[in-house]
Amino acid sequence: MSGQVFDAPPSEPRERVIVKQVAKSGVGMGSALAIAISWSVNKSIVWAIIHGVFGWFYVAYYAIKRD
Repeated sequence: MSGQVFDAPPSEPRERVIVKQVAKSGVGMGSALAIAISWSVNKSIVWAIIHGVFGWFYVAYYAIKRD
């Protein structure tokens, strides 16, 4: 047998990569949703930024608190 030998460290399991991508998407989606809700309610850039930082927490608060 002849040919090149390729010794590479084992890569991460596929499941971990998918979970990381979903988690990153979830954080971005939560922030975007919080900013959109905040803007529609308050019409303030400052509040939209603050609520964007809190992300899903503000979205959950808005869902529980609204009438």
